[in-house]
Amino acid sequence: MNKKSLVLKTLLLGLAVYLLFFLPVPYFIERPGSAVVINDKVEVNGQTDDSESEYMLTTIEVFRATPFSALFQFLPYHSVVSEADLLGSYENYDDYRMLQQYYMDYSIDTAKAAAFNAADLPYEIEYEGVYVMSVSPESNFYGKLEMGDSISEINGESFENTDEFINKVSRQSVGDQMTLTVVSDGETSEVSGDLILIEETGNPGIGITLVTQSSVTTSPEVSIDAGNIGGPSAGLMFSLQVYKMLVEDFDSDLVVAGTGTIAENGDVGRIGGVDKKVVAAHEEGAEIFFAPEDEIDSQILEDFPDLQSNYETALEAAEDINTDMQIVPVDHISDAIDYLNNID
Repeated sequence: MNKKSLVLKTLLLGLAVYLLFFLPVPYFIERPGSAVVINDKVEVNGQTDDSESEYMLTTIEVFRATPFSALFQFLPYHSVVSEADLLGSYENYDDYRMLQQYYMDYSIDTAKAAAFNAADLPYEIEYEGVYVMSVSPESNFYGKLEMGDSISEINGESFENTDEFINKVSRQSVGDQMTLTVVSDGETSEVSGDLILIEETGNPGIGITLVTQSSVTTSPEVSIDAGNIGGPSAGLMFSLQVYKMLVEDFDSDLVVAGTGTIAENGDVGRIGGVDKKVVAAHEEGAEIFFAPEDEIDSQILEDFPDLQSNYETALEAAEDINTDMQIVPVDHISDAIDYLNNID
């Protein structure tokens, strides 16, 4: 084999390896992530939980597919999702990750509030506005608002939470001009634009997606460090860990995992990928897994008759992998507290 032929074959082999293993395609792979112990991630009055029990949040691993890794979708508890479906209106994965981080920050605040509510202890929650997560190209505020901007007032009036913000907007009419007070990079300004019709709701709107910006003050002080984990689904487990440290260290030395959003009043909400999180918890030796027992609207069931609650999906996954882990349905933080208090 001459030198030119060897070089050509080497280049072709390198190209084939790149195309198969490294070339990104517009899809992502989702698979079971990790079950992360949070005992040392939650501090109450400067102290962490040094008990024998372990409380864990659960995650899903998401990574961009290549032609080779796209085949992972055929493995158990692996799935492929298109870039458009995952990112939605976001242009890149970095913006999507930023959104997930905002959701985590808000989840941490609501976890503190839910735990103090359950413990019947006072706390203060201050709503500081809403974060802009995306702006529709059809919006008259497109180019005036950016991701991460904070809206604190509508037409000179403040609001207490996201629901009040939405109500203030929806009471207006399509075409009405609205002026928003915006904080961007530490500077406050005002931007104005006409409201548009939001086809999904049939109501007037600005044409943005948003999340609540708030801060919770407690005594004793609580701090939660989620690291680089994003999304709202650790809310339930964070609230349980805080409650456990505030009120009572449940008698049993158990390894407890779970998932679910948490509201200030303690309601537990539906999340995605619960089957993959069951697998992650099982692999880390969890003995109990709390899963949201969400009630699915009858109209949605008519359109999607195979749709299951998180609890039903979690139970099926547990049976499929033949785990001894107990799958426990919860729709409020009190359900989890009652279960832990009544373990023999």
